[in-house]
Amino acid sequence: MSDATLHSTTQDPDDFAVQIADQVESFIVAVSEVAKGDEPDSAVPFLLLEVSQLLLAGGRLGAHEDILPDERYEPDLGPEPDVDDLRERFAVMLEPIDVYSEVFDPYEPRKAPVPCRISDDLADIVADLRHGMAHYRAGRTTEALWWWQFSYFSNWGSTASAALRALQSLVAHVRLDQPLPALDGLDTDQDLGEDALAEEAGKVMAEELGALGMRPVADPA
Repeated sequence: MSDATLHSTTQDPDDFAVQIADQVESFIVAVSEVAKGDEPDSAVPFLLLEVSQLLLAGGRLGAHEDILPDERYEPDLGPEPDVDDLRERFAVMLEPIDVYSEVFDPYEPRKAPVPCRISDDLADIVADLRHGMAHYRAGRTTEALWWWQFSYFSNWGSTASAALRALQSLVAHVRLDQPLPALDGLDTDQDLGEDALAEEAGKVMAEELGALGMRPVADPA
């Protein structure tokens, strides 16, 4: 049997749940701390590291066989925690570099890129993860894993992947001392095709990003 065997056949399900929950909670806590703005010089590389680590958990969920909830209908969790404050803090912190260009589905031919925001991405990811964490903390482990797996495929997986590409591009442009084409002045409610995006894109030089998190952070591993 290959090393790619699904987790359910090689690992105690409870251990798997604990490990995924730990990675999810670590991401939520870390991103919430970054949003406070206490260390803006390391924000972007730190976010790059955290999103990368979260996507490892997502990959494990994606490789796992389908997880089915214990109940037919999802239990009511009550009001969802508000993520608007998190979204707004990141929008201010990342303002010159927040908007980027993304193609939602690389397998759809000739699909024009659309403007997205890293701040929106991070807030949406946290909202999805918190939803599952509420199930986990209530003792509904299977429900939590089902939600994290389902929302990985339907939302936060692609959102985190897009944010990771944007963050990696930011760090790469600065480290390679290259000018950074940015969606300067675009808004995410605009429906723009590829030509319009290219026409509207401004130039943000690497030195302008010095206060926005370009200081390397040590890998905790």
